[in-house]
Amino acid sequence: MAESKLGRLFVMSGPSGVGKDSVLTAMFEKLSGVVRSISSTTRSPRTGEVEGKDYRFLTREQFETGIAAGVFLEFAEYAGNLYGTPLAGVNNQRLDGNDVILKIEVQGAHRVKEAAPDATLIFIEPPSLAVLESRLRLRATDSEELIKARLKRATEELECVLWYDYRIVNDDLSAATDALRAIVIAERCRIR
Repeated sequence: MAESKLGRLFVMSGPSGVGKDSVLTAMFEKLSGVVRSISSTTRSPRTGEVEGKDYRFLTREQFETGIAAGVFLEFAEYAGNLYGTPLAGVNNQRLDGNDVILKIEVQGAHRVKEAAPDATLIFIEPPSLAVLESRLRLRATDSEELIKARLKRATEELECVLWYDYRIVNDDLSAATDALRAIVIAERCRIR
């Protein structure tokens, strides 16, 4: 009987507005056997987001109860909202042989690496802060105050890139998607 293969754990981070969702969506169309972990959050859903597909939307009280119960692999607060990765979902997917990608903030990525040293960390970077600002404005979902806060946070996040195993500059969606796909394939070939 063949031994079941434990799926690999990938962590993707990058500033808000850098295009993480776009890169992931395009990569999932080109590569099988990899799934996105569904994070929990206390923020309100954005237009088009679906409960259980994009996020699990929780009240702050529900989230804090989960923290106390140890249900999160990692959690962090960002822009006044809590975000976290449910541990059971990640473990179940990996035990089923799926590679799992977490799309999380820098502070959460650092916690995952401590808890799961086998995790591969990937940082998605904008070509410049000016391009990032333009993307945030085109998104038209944030106030001026929140855009400024996101840009300030992006500057801080960019300083953490050396914690990561890989860096992808998202200046072209197709190239960034191909780079992410190549990383996943290369890590599948790695001898542990």
